[in-house]
Amino acid sequence: MHPEVVSDKPGVCPKCGMALEPRAALGAETEGESSHTRNLRRRFLVCLVLTVPVMALSMLDMVPAFHGMLAPRLNALLQAVLTAPVVLWGAIPFYYSAWAGLKAHSTNMYTLISIGVGAAFLFSIAVLVAPQTFAPSAHGMLPVYFDTAAVITTLILLGEWLQLVARGRTSQAIRRLAGLQAHSAHVVRDGQEIEVPLVNLRLDDLLRIKPGEKIPADGVVVEGSALADEAMITGESAPVRKTAGDAVIGATTISGGTLLVRATKLGKDTLLAQIIRLVGEAQTSRAPVQKLADRISAIFVPAVMAVAVITFAAWSLWGPDPRALHALVNAVAVLIIACPCALGLATPMAVTTAVGRGAQMGILIRNGEALEHVATATAVVLDKTGTLTLGKPQIVSIHANGGAGEQDVLSLAAAVEAFSEHPLAQAVLDAARERQIALPKAEAFETVTGRGVRAQINGTTVTVGNRAFLEENGIHVGSARSNGNGTEIRVARDGQEIGALYVADPVRPTTRAALDSLRRMGIDIIMASGDREETARAVANELGIERVYAPVLPADKVKIVRDLQAQGKRVLFAGDGINDAPALAQADAGVAMATGTDIAMESADITLLRGDLTRLVEAIDLGRRTRAIIRQNLFWAFLYNTIGVPVAAGALYPAFGLLLSPVIASAAMSVSSLSVVMNSLRLRSGAAL
Repeated sequence: MHPEVVSDKPGVCPKCGMALEPRAALGAETEGESSHTRNLRRRFLVCLVLTVPVMALSMLDMVPAFHGMLAPRLNALLQAVLTAPVVLWGAIPFYYSAWAGLKAHSTNMYTLISIGVGAAFLFSIAVLVAPQTFAPSAHGMLPVYFDTAAVITTLILLGEWLQLVARGRTSQAIRRLAGLQAHSAHVVRDGQEIEVPLVNLRLDDLLRIKPGEKIPADGVVVEGSALADEAMITGESAPVRKTAGDAVIGATTISGGTLLVRATKLGKDTLLAQIIRLVGEAQTSRAPVQKLADRISAIFVPAVMAVAVITFAAWSLWGPDPRALHALVNAVAVLIIACPCALGLATPMAVTTAVGRGAQMGILIRNGEALEHVATATAVVLDKTGTLTLGKPQIVSIHANGGAGEQDVLSLAAAVEAFSEHPLAQAVLDAARERQIALPKAEAFETVTGRGVRAQINGTTVTVGNRAFLEENGIHVGSARSNGNGTEIRVARDGQEIGALYVADPVRPTTRAALDSLRRMGIDIIMASGDREETARAVANELGIERVYAPVLPADKVKIVRDLQAQGKRVLFAGDGINDAPALAQADAGVAMATGTDIAMESADITLLRGDLTRLVEAIDLGRRTRAIIRQNLFWAFLYNTIGVPVAAGALYPAFGLLLSPVIASAAMSVSSLSVVMNSLRLRSGAAL
């Protein structure tokens, strides 16, 4: 609920001047917020203890048994003593924020609060100190409004405290992530395994992680095999098998094996730290829809102050006696009920809640603007490799002949490819590892760049490569039997072909369903790939994508996005490679796969941690629901003020004799703010709108 003001005092809260705790530790944003929440709770509780007796004293004469127990002046004096700490200490956050706004040559909601509370308190002090200045009442003294100042301050502090508590709950998933961080690491240095604190880790350190331990930092597996539980970060419910060459995420836990990991990212550079930072940035980010609220607020606050002045003047001239009292009370009521707290909360609360919810779902959202753009998207341009497909070559089929079985073909090919550095060799080795095939020992390895490899296994010559390589070696090769567009790897033993492996980059299992969902959302789907046209069109045909651009360079992808934008489309671009970075930046919202490159993620507005387009559908749905929530919040905030201000000014008094007490006005204002909070929190559970 706090306005976004900038403090020129490092380490000082810009909202109330309170010293913030150091942010050296991971998750400091959460800790700092907790400190501010504790500060507001303390202020509220102290003010509540003081306000209750003030309220009791103000109503003392209303109870027949206590009527006349205290002289009016003594009663007012006691109220003043109890109210002073509330107004002069409890309300400091309001004054601080109001002053910050004035220094920036602007007014904000706290301008109204400060004026309202100050007017009620100072008027009451004036009545107490110089009662003859005003027309005396029947008891020789006008009523005082210390209770109004105390209750307004306490109610607003309560509202702010509850709002910060609610905002903290929206980051619950992030706090759990921060708590996942390991405290120390087993490092292998100079052949010795030592335990060191996390802060003493260095890049490229070799980390030994045993079953049940947390991975201390992001890295790459050097040796070993284990299952990693990445559910808290990626949303993947099943543990993921990690072997040599696989990337691992810091703070995740392993089981079923031991890993030796080379640390590649530490501290603030880890994925965990990026998640926390993104959500922290989103706490103060504003969606484009907020610009409307900002423009109205710039007019609203001065207008309300003008209405308060007019109200005071009108009641002073034409109101019933005592005119000064009625004029002041109604002017204060206008200032209180018009406080635009709900208006100020409408966007930040919804954005913060949505970002927290996105983190739980495995969707990292950079700011409120990204939410707004993804909500209004009408077209999405998709890279192929790593976005529509897994981005990793796999064996899609095995053909055996010459009396050999599929396992024979795979084991011989893998034994030879174990010595190869060709990208497709890893796919063969992965397939053998998944099938738990024991590899025979290969000797006398030979390689012909771009053609194939050859080795001796158990006294036989095994040749692995493309068709041309085998034919050059006098081996008869049968016809191709692949059912798709995979790359063909032929395998021969002692001059006779025994089979073939077909390697391809398969479509992700969830891609088709995700694209169907995007179509139902009314979003146009375009593919832009740097791959060969035949390969790209084969994937497009499989997925029902009609508009295909291939092969294209990075600059071509940018042009495709710009052309769509020129047609009035709101464009999303989803990709995972370095070559996608320019298009990700050009699009209205760039969507990166976390399985891709860091550059792509840095250029994107949204990162899908599972690298799954199903998450893109969920991100669009979350953006649309967030946009609807913001509009609902703004509607109710403006409706509340439209109705409340005239009533507070006394519009109903001539016809019905109704006036709105400043205390009731402050309570109504707090209720409206809390209603905005509760409406925004619906995003946490994905409630239907």
